[in-house]
Amino acid sequence: MANTNLLALLREGVCAWNEWRQSNLTEIGELLDLTAADLPEANLSRARLSAVVFSDANLQMANLNRADLSRSNLQQANLEGADLRGANLRETNLRMVTLQQADLSEASMDDAQLAGANLKGAIFKNVTLRGADLSRADLKGADFSGADLRRAVLRGADLRGINLCYADLSEANLTGANLCLADLVGANLSRANLGDGNLCGVDLNGATLTEAILSGANLQEAYLSEADLSEANLTWADLRHADLWQANLSQANLDHARLDGANLDGAIYTAATVT
Repeated sequence: MANTNLLALLREGVCAWNEWRQSNLTEIGELLDLTAADLPEANLSRARLSAVVFSDANLQMANLNRADLSRSNLQQANLEGADLRGANLRETNLRMVTLQQADLSEASMDDAQLAGANLKGAIFKNVTLRGADLSRADLKGADFSGADLRRAVLRGADLRGINLCYADLSEANLTGANLCLADLVGANLSRANLGDGNLCGVDLNGATLTEAILSGANLQEAYLSEADLSEANLTWADLRHADLWQANLSQANLDHARLDGANLDGAIYTAATVT
């Protein structure tokens, strides 16, 4: 359970807490224990909460705008509807956390751990998640437009209906992810791994997929007009009825890919492999 003295101090307000943190600097590796703290709708804007244990805490609807939560442990915490805009969540443990409908716009989340998290309907506009682990997370209907997800791990994640317009997913691992009806207009997926993923009906118009791995992916009825798929691996991919108008498939590997009913008008096949 939470340290009662620390919890009482935090409830005095951000100013008192931050002053205490300034004069009581924790050693590297030392964590402050606020396990299972009950702080719904708390105003913790700009609070210095780095290296704090908030596992199983109730922070529902809390104001954590621009708070520093770096290297903290929020595993299984409830942050539904919380305001985390501009917050620092670098290297934070958010495994199995509830962030449904939370606003994390402009937050810094590089190397954060979000495996198994509930992120349904959350807002991640322009957030940085480089190298973050979102494997098996539920991201249905979330807004990641403009997000930086380079090298992020999204294995087996549920991304149905997600907005990833102009997001950077280069070198991201999306193997087995469900991206059905996702919006990826203009997204950068160069060298991303989407093998065996469900991309049925996904909007990838104008997206960059150079050297991407799409082997075995379901791209039925996907929108790929003017997409750059040069050197992509599309072996055994299902592209039936996909729109590949003026797509760049130069040097792509399309061995055993299904292209029945696909629109290939104006597509570029220079040195592509098709069997």
